[in-house]
Amino acid sequence: MKSSDIRKAFLDYFAAQGHEVVASSPLIPGNDPTLLFTNAGMVQFKDCFLGQDQRSYTRAVSSQRCVRAGGKHNDLENVGYTARHHTFFEMLGNFSFGDYFKEDAIKFAWEFLTSPQWLNLPKEKLLVTVYAEDDEAFDIWNQKMGIPAEKIIRIGDNKGSRYASDNFWQMGDTGPCGPCTEIFYDHGEHIWGGPPGSPEEDGDRFIEIWNNVFMQFNRQPDGEMQPLPKPSVDTGMGLERISAIMQGVHSNYEIDLFQALLKAAGELTGCTDMENKSLRVIADHIRSTSFLIVDGVLPSNEGRGYVLRRIIRRAVRHGHMLGAKVGFFHQLVGALVEQMGEAYPELRTLQAHVEKVLRLEEEQFAKTLDKGMAILNDAIADLKGDTIPGETAFKLYDTYGFPLDLTADVARERDLKVDEDGFNVAMDKQREMARAGSNFGGNYGKGLEIDGQTQFLGYASLENTGTVKALFKDGVAVDSLSAGDEAVLVLDETAFYAESGGQAGDSGFLKADGVVFQVKDTSKEGKNHLHKGVLVEGSIAVGNQLTAVVDAEKRQSTAIHHSATHLLHAALRQVLGEHVSQKGSLVTYDKLRFDFSHLEAVSADEIALIENIVNTQIRANTPVTTRLMNIDAARESGAMALFGEKYDDEVRVLSMGINDFSVELCGGTHATRTGDIGLLKISSESGIAAGIRRIEAVVGQSALDFIAQEERTLTTIARALKGSTENVADKVEQLQVRSRQLEKELEALKSKLASSAGSDLAGSAKDINGVKVLAARLDGADVNALRETMDQLKNKLGSALIMLAAETDGKVTLLAGVTKDLIGKAKAGDAVKECAPYVDGRGGGKPEMAQAGGQKPEGIDEALAAFEIWAATAL
Repeated sequence: MKSSDIRKAFLDYFAAQGHEVVASSPLIPGNDPTLLFTNAGMVQFKDCFLGQDQRSYTRAVSSQRCVRAGGKHNDLENVGYTARHHTFFEMLGNFSFGDYFKEDAIKFAWEFLTSPQWLNLPKEKLLVTVYAEDDEAFDIWNQKMGIPAEKIIRIGDNKGSRYASDNFWQMGDTGPCGPCTEIFYDHGEHIWGGPPGSPEEDGDRFIEIWNNVFMQFNRQPDGEMQPLPKPSVDTGMGLERISAIMQGVHSNYEIDLFQALLKAAGELTGCTDMENKSLRVIADHIRSTSFLIVDGVLPSNEGRGYVLRRIIRRAVRHGHMLGAKVGFFHQLVGALVEQMGEAYPELRTLQAHVEKVLRLEEEQFAKTLDKGMAILNDAIADLKGDTIPGETAFKLYDTYGFPLDLTADVARERDLKVDEDGFNVAMDKQREMARAGSNFGGNYGKGLEIDGQTQFLGYASLENTGTVKALFKDGVAVDSLSAGDEAVLVLDETAFYAESGGQAGDSGFLKADGVVFQVKDTSKEGKNHLHKGVLVEGSIAVGNQLTAVVDAEKRQSTAIHHSATHLLHAALRQVLGEHVSQKGSLVTYDKLRFDFSHLEAVSADEIALIENIVNTQIRANTPVTTRLMNIDAARESGAMALFGEKYDDEVRVLSMGINDFSVELCGGTHATRTGDIGLLKISSESGIAAGIRRIEAVVGQSALDFIAQEERTLTTIARALKGSTENVADKVEQLQVRSRQLEKELEALKSKLASSAGSDLAGSAKDINGVKVLAARLDGADVNALRETMDQLKNKLGSALIMLAAETDGKVTLLAGVTKDLIGKAKAGDAVKECAPYVDGRGGGKPEMAQAGGQKPEGIDEALAAFEIWAATAL
């Protein structure tokens, strides 16, 4: 069976068992700070297991794309050297959220694997493991499934502490967890290795193919195991592993998916050995890098972008080892699209963007790869012992962009080690970047404990009456508030919009007879709205009724800025390309800020075109329509969803513009018609990170105010230039031409002055042992003037040692010169090293001329005196 057929069969089988087929979530986990990447099929269902999310289904099945190349789950160093480790893999999984439990999960797995209708694996080739204390799972396998006791292996706490077991699964240090039962496939006696739990378990004979996790607990930061509201099931089967078994091969790299990539990589690198480790690394890494870029990650020096950069550079280095030409790696994207584009159409859609990102990163790294490898090879040649010093590894990282694991990769090939402790000491601040996973942690779900939810009424009204359900002061729940208290107030119903989706929270007042609570901001905790502010008058107790009154003017201004953001997003994709995706936004009553993925600065012409497209949509004055839809139906309709964003089963789909110019999932508040926006004006465009651009813009009255201010500024400039707003550009250009002309004249005058100064200074040179020695100050002269003066003096004096010093704006320049006939006796570089400390500086240069900079002008005379002593000693 092809890998694609196995994927389809798995989804079809569980769909027939009443499971909802759920699409793979992005590799960037939605609203989960505990994970660097999506590394398991259950990640998108985490809140379901915690009882914090209710879906329209209680059974689900998915084929989830996963990455393990950073943070706690990191397989990067093993990739290419083992048969089954990958940075990217697909996890086939079926899930139960309080529906079926152990018995059904085991029956489903066994039927799919062994039934002639499905995979038809021979039962005698399978064995299972259970957690040692899980008698229930053991009995199900033994008594109901008919598995002999000798083929059921109990695995206890074999990793050093309570619940630390190969058969007790946990997502991380906190979160859902529970005992598991695993199914292993026996590849046969001809392959070395023993069954799980044996001393030879690390061999390749017995391979885990299916893991049934029985979610029973929510692990707390202190280690406490809190029972989950409803026991659930999370299973996983690696597509690559089961494909190897079904295709009768032993290594994952021998399956159809990888064979096509290996062949393409071999053609590009000239390598014909399909089992070559470097070729395997390249084939694996094109999958992870391409899908990370598809999901919005771009190479950078921190976080997820740094992990992506590490993987790309590792692949490029292995291609370099095979003799590949610069620019080979991105050419593999087409082969990957052929293999996986049908299952993941977004890969085909963004193929050109992925290729461009990989090409630019590869070209950047290729510029330093040869130099870095030369330094590493020299260090290895001079090495005494078997460990590359940490300082060498750090230099390679800091100067040539070699990640530590790339240096370790080279070391392993030479049977060497790397002093990682020494590297980390030298790393200092950059050390945190290399350990990107450490930035992703925390207690999942931490927040105020509030039952129930707040019903939001603000789409239809800006005023409502609600009951106080909770009060918090200084983060602690209280029963009442008094005038002057700063607090957080929770209502059962509210018209106040809570900050989310980039839109700022509402402000306004909560009122009753004799009571005024000023709401300065509104945020969300779970499904409750938190009204943050101060009680201006009266007192409030839990259970009181209050009238919520939203600041209507601010709400309307915020709403039109939010609607303009949707139009801007669509215009950016139309002008710059479909690779543009939202990376962050902020919408307030007076401006909007939109961050998006794009590799280059947006040109002035492109900005003008984007503005024109948006304003055309605004002038069309089409209705802004809202539809409540099932999430899957919304996606199928073409509505744009944001990567990393979590949505409920029922979502709001916002459509606006001519022929539905913009269609997005959005829970924010919006204009009624596009014409309400009035006008959009982009105020700035800039880069904020590698591959991330930011546009700031204003609409409505804010746009008119911005344009008015721009006109006032333009008028002021025109008056200063004695022109008009119509010809101010010509006036500025004339001024620039005149400025450049004056600069040239100034340089010519400086040259003449330097020549004159050289003639005047020559007469003050001292004769020491037949050599002219000159030490002089030329305060105010720049470096170029000093150099010209130095050349004049050398020509004038013939054989000389010269030191010139100048102070300019509190900074010191020292310039030392030695005529060619004296280089055997004295060197200019030695002179500046001797004299620079007197001005708190340092420097260097060539034997005939060297330069130093300093911060201590009062030390110049001492420096010149020291030069004369140095010269006398040298001669």
